[in-house]
Amino acid sequence: MAKKRKFTTLKLAVKDRVATITLNRPERLNAINDAMPGEIRAAVESANDNDEVHVIVMQGDGAAFCAGYDLKQYAEGDDTNRYTQAMPWDPMRDYRFMKRNTDDFMSLWRSHKPTICKVHGYAAAGGSDIALCCDLLVMADDAKIGYMPSRVWGCPTTAMWVYRLGPQRAKRMLLTGDLIDGRTAVEWGLALQAAPAAELDAAVQQLAERIAGVPKNQLMMHKLMINQAVDAMGLEQTQMFANLFDGVARHSPEGLWFKRYAEAFGFHAAAEWRDSGRPLPEPAPGGSAKEFMTPPMQTKRR
Repeated sequence: MAKKRKFTTLKLAVKDRVATITLNRPERLNAINDAMPGEIRAAVESANDNDEVHVIVMQGDGAAFCAGYDLKQYAEGDDTNRYTQAMPWDPMRDYRFMKRNTDDFMSLWRSHKPTICKVHGYAAAGGSDIALCCDLLVMADDAKIGYMPSRVWGCPTTAMWVYRLGPQRAKRMLLTGDLIDGRTAVEWGLALQAAPAAELDAAVQQLAERIAGVPKNQLMMHKLMINQAVDAMGLEQTQMFANLFDGVARHSPEGLWFKRYAEAFGFHAAAEWRDSGRPLPEPAPGGSAKEFMTPPMQTKRR
């Protein structure tokens, strides 16, 4: 009998043909740390290897599904230069690191067994990457999904927005960094279903049980058939660009300004400016960007 793996960022449970993967960092709104991407892949592989399992449900414990990468420590410091390297930076080093995370998240998409993401609270930034790698997305009416770092310091590495929404609405999301709620996500075709928060568990359970009654072979064949159509649209190539651009976004003049601002005034102040709609600085290449280091309270009064 295979030794059961111990996880530090999530829980895996199997009952009545349904495997449930629960992100388990509620004190950090299930933010993504260094261990989580690989543990998601390992949990998916475990569910795929279990003959009892017909469908996988992805969810989060606590107040939100996932608030994105746990970047506060990296934005305000990053002694290891993990997300922001010293100059001149190495794009391929960054690419290897981020592509590995992307491939871990994509284990939900590549899973031979269908995956359902249950979203309450937030699926924000990197949390939206995880959610959109699942086959089906069910959200609470008031849950929020979006990729705010598209305004500065990021690019969604899984690049699933265009395949879910089409080019126009994908541009609407990524050119603004806005969040939309569950009802809007259903209206736009991003989510399959929305339900009042109190009824979300029941809605996902009903869908999972309906799928779980289908033989595994049938589920696998239909999923492979549909996925290959998306692959033929250039998914792998799109993700290559997205992972490269994510690194560029963190090392561009505005990306380096964002990190300096977070170091000076805290990540929350930097994120508040990013998300507020106020124009973001565009420093000249090679400059210090000192002219854009106005303290937060002064910035808000402008």
